[in-house]
Amino acid sequence: MHYSWTYDVPTPERLEAVEELAQKLNIAPLLADILVKRGVTTESAAKRFFKPQLNDLYNPFLMKDMDLAVDRLNDAMGRKERILVYGDYDVDGVTAVTLVYKFLNQYYSNIDYYIPDRYDEGYGISKRGLEYAEQTGVSLVIVLDSGIKAFEQIDHAKRLGIDFIICDHHEPDENRLPNAVAILNPKRQDCPYPFKELCGCGVGFKFMQAFAKNNMIPFSKLIPLLDLCAMSIASDLVAVTDENRILAYHGLKQLNKNPNIGLRAIIDICGLTGRELTMSDIIFRIGPRINASGRMENGRESVDLLVEKDFNLALEMAKNINEYNEQRKDIDKQMTEEANIILELLDEQKEQHSSIFLYDSDWKKGVIGIVASRVTEMYYKPTIVLTRDGDYAVGSARSVTGFDIYAAVKSCRDLFVNFGGHTYAAGVTLKWEDLPEFERRFQKYVDEHIDMSQMEPTLVIDGELSFRDISKKLHNDLKKFAPFGPQNPKPIFCTRNVMDYGTSRVVGRNQEHIKLELVDSKSAYVMNGIAFGQSQAAKYIKSRRSFDIVYTIEDNLYKHTPQLQIEDIKEIND
Repeated sequence: MHYSWTYDVPTPERLEAVEELAQKLNIAPLLADILVKRGVTTESAAKRFFKPQLNDLYNPFLMKDMDLAVDRLNDAMGRKERILVYGDYDVDGVTAVTLVYKFLNQYYSNIDYYIPDRYDEGYGISKRGLEYAEQTGVSLVIVLDSGIKAFEQIDHAKRLGIDFIICDHHEPDENRLPNAVAILNPKRQDCPYPFKELCGCGVGFKFMQAFAKNNMIPFSKLIPLLDLCAMSIASDLVAVTDENRILAYHGLKQLNKNPNIGLRAIIDICGLTGRELTMSDIIFRIGPRINASGRMENGRESVDLLVEKDFNLALEMAKNINEYNEQRKDIDKQMTEEANIILELLDEQKEQHSSIFLYDSDWKKGVIGIVASRVTEMYYKPTIVLTRDGDYAVGSARSVTGFDIYAAVKSCRDLFVNFGGHTYAAGVTLKWEDLPEFERRFQKYVDEHIDMSQMEPTLVIDGELSFRDISKKLHNDLKKFAPFGPQNPKPIFCTRNVMDYGTSRVVGRNQEHIKLELVDSKSAYVMNGIAFGQSQAAKYIKSRRSFDIVYTIEDNLYKHTPQLQIEDIKEIND
């Protein structure tokens, strides 16, 4: 992928604020400028940013319906009603169910959990799930990471004598809400909660925080569950700002210090034991394994793992889930290759569209979201990938930076049996016969609403450095910006006129990466680096000609020194 590089040139006023902040914090002006650009402009705000405090979490009772939810839960426990914790089959849903179930199970035994089968039941509250609740005598369901549009299902449950508490973070319908006892969703138009970007597990955590506060349970009892919040925040790609930053920061501390036994088993299977875990480790290593259970078989297996108390049993369960992940990778690779073949055969008229719309009746439902993400990354266009499920088409949508794909999907809402999502990801279910009309209308909407600049991948560079500038202090100060994620990305730097030191080489199973040793023209300092998936640049690099690089600064885990993760390489044309 070829990126355009952009710089945010500071105004004189910003430079003045940066200089003052750099002096107060004893950090490089470049890093102070990154803070200011991220809205951290005072010494006190910077200290809260670098060391987030659990005391700064918002009062959970600021969330609309929180008092109703806690009262109904207290009543259920007081009357010894059977409670069912119900959630989605992805990482966010699985961790949310685990968190709420594990916390309540310490104080109440008449409680169960349920994850719908992606293939037999589909997303959200299912007919089979309600039958299970009725057959097992459940009178209260706490549904997490879904439910905000389950109007008919919750009406039906009401007729069965089953109440619902909804804990969701997806966009509500503009005109109505389900007939639940309580609806906890900071995105409700009438919800005054100050932070709107919680994940599903985050909403579940706030519910448990409120329950604990109401029942005089010490907050410290919630801290062991924060690793589940970090898992969810990283995997669901929500903004790592404000309250999410606090939960992710302390969740990572818990994950590194004393993780959930099931997570410890997955960490062991991943070969990550003994090293400091980051958000990237969750996104690329741990999270996909938890997801794999729901993608390939049933997400309940992941909850079973995360509530297991015996490490040896957890390790066996983690091995099974790891096998699912290996199967998922094979299917994912095959489907992505098939998608690329379809795209290569598209006629010129379809190629001119600003979006990609693909479907195949044989594709596996549990993997289409990953394929949609891969196609979006490769072609940098909003993408929908669908497969067939009986008489219906089921699909996942993924977007590019700055384009609201949920709005695009919503414009076709009259075609859907079910849909939901947020700005950068959505899911849809519709009749198979309606696919051509959906394709026509979706592509027309994107063509009319997308800015052409949104289809050009861009790297926003935080500043230029020479290799001499990459000191141990700079690297240590940079680490304080973690945890990274949406709205708090890793700072990106540029160094110009670098050359191969003579030892760079192509590496990887398929010789797709470059292991680099570089020297810059200004300082003659040498830096190690890795450029993933950029082996096409190796010939130019080995020619001993100069080039420019854009990179993030990472830890070399073996040498315990900074190394560069190179995001893009640009040849210098003489």
